[in-house]
Amino acid sequence: MLRALYDRTMALADHPKALWCLAGVAFVESSVFPIPPDVLMIPMILARPSRAWLIALVALVASVAGGLLGYAIGAFFYDSIGQPVLAAMGKADAMAEFNQRFNDFGFWAVLIAGITPFPYKVITIMSGWTGMPIATFVATSILARAMRFFIVAGLLWQFGAPIRDFIERRLGLVFTIFVVLLFGGFFALKVL
Repeated sequence: MLRALYDRTMALADHPKALWCLAGVAFVESSVFPIPPDVLMIPMILARPSRAWLIALVALVASVAGGLLGYAIGAFFYDSIGQPVLAAMGKADAMAEFNQRFNDFGFWAVLIAGITPFPYKVITIMSGWTGMPIATFVATSILARAMRFFIVAGLLWQFGAPIRDFIERRLGLVFTIFVVLLFGGFFALKVL
């Protein structure tokens, strides 16, 4: 079943409406859909390398817009359902403390989820749920998603098909290692 979905996605890569499909996938992936836009973006760039930067830009804009939908979902459901339930359980103060801690590190949470295989949609919804400042959320989402999509586009534009296997299998791991090293560096500076 997954192979058939992958083959169908690959066939969409050179379709005249491929950019619209990519925008749709990137939009819904940021809030509810489980398949990342890379699955469509990679074959699109391989099919038309001259459009690599446009393809990355479409994925970026649609992904951040979808992230705003995820943010709205978190904000809406928390206010209407979550908060009254927590208040009835006597946990409203604990939730306020959690929200503050999440928002203190919110920039990093959004950045990490935006560039690693961690589901970005989880962080978009939590950002709305905790009331993260929208400007922080949007700016970090733009930074993270731009890094992810433009690095993939750049690698494919430069190296073409040979880099495809690396991207499909190992780029998430490379981004994760980058984030761990980044945090490790900040931690080392703080300790030293």
